[in-house]
Amino acid sequence: MVLQIERYYAALNEASDRATSGAEGLRLLVDALFTEDTDRHWRMWFEYWNAGEHHPDQAFARGQDRRYATWHQQIRTLAERGVADGEFSCDDLDGFTVRFAALADGLALQRLRQAPPLTTEHARRHMNHFVETELRARPRP
Repeated sequence: MVLQIERYYAALNEASDRATSGAEGLRLLVDALFTEDTDRHWRMWFEYWNAGEHHPDQAFARGQDRRYATWHQQIRTLAERGVADGEFSCDDLDGFTVRFAALADGLALQRLRQAPPLTTEHARRHMNHFVETELRARPRP
């Protein structure tokens, strides 16, 4: 389970590293979070969370903490890049990062449960709207 999750996030890191801007990186991230193929990942992710709560090995929990810290840093780095490049304006990048991760997790759970029904397209739309609103996206010249 851990290896699969690490592979998934390594691919997300590579995609966002290749992005030509912070805004593009966040779009790539949102697109990669919600595809028809990511339902399996999300099921595993929620099982991974649950296992961490009940696992007697503290190294497992520390590994989870590192994974989540890395995920948060990836989101924050892309948002910072967008602010530095003048694509976005944001006074609270830490808050944005927490809310982005929470919304992604919540939408993923709703998508898996389909209560209420949620398509990948709608999940992406919610995430992109959140990014544009929270980061006060500036129009491109």
